Amino acid sequence: MITIRVHRIGKETVLAACDKDLIGKVLRDGELKLEVASCFYEGEDADEEMLINRLSMATIANLVGQRTVSIAAKHNYINEDCVLTIAGVPHAQMVKM
Repeated sequence: MITIRVHRIGKETVLAACDKDLIGKVLRDGELKLEVASCFYEGEDADEEMLINRLSMATIANLVGQRTVSIAAKHNYINEDCVLTIAGVPHAQMVKM
C-alpha cells in the first residue's frame, strides 16, 4: 500500500508519497538521513492509478519506497538513473519546470 499527501505551497503542488510501511522510519546511510515523517507523507491510501493521477498534477514530488518509486519510474515521472538508495530504500524527487 502507498500513502500520499498533497501540500500546496504558494503556486507549487508538492506530492509526498511513500510505501505505507515506511511511515515513521528514519533511514540512514553514512552521511545521508531521511525521516519518513507521518506529518509530511501520511495521507490518503493510494493505488497505482491514484499515485499517477497525483503525480500528473504535482509540480514537485518526494517519493520513498520500492513500490512508490517503481511506479513513478514505470510511468516516466522519474529517471531510474537518478534514484538514490538510502539504507536499501529507493528515494527520488521530481520537479516540473
